[in-house]
Amino acid sequence: MMSINELMLIVFLINLPFGYIRSRTTRFSRKWMMAVHIPVPFVLLLRIFTGFSWTAIPFLLLSDIAGQLAGGMLRKRDMQ
Repeated sequence: MMSINELMLIVFLINLPFGYIRSRTTRFSRKWMMAVHIPVPFVLLLRIFTGFSWTAIPFLLLSDIAGQLAGGMLRKRDMQ
């Protein structure tokens, strides 16, 4: 059985490249929306297959946002 911390780390890592891509696009453009929403079904399936209930969703949402923001920070760091 996977712990919630391990699941949150995986969700964070899934979202890093998408946050990197998102930070290069115009806000609310099609590419931006795709970078934000493409990881969601993967996270949903991962939650279901690991056996976590809906109560894990707030933690996964925080990991999702953190991964997106960290990916954007990596992009800004690469630009310098």
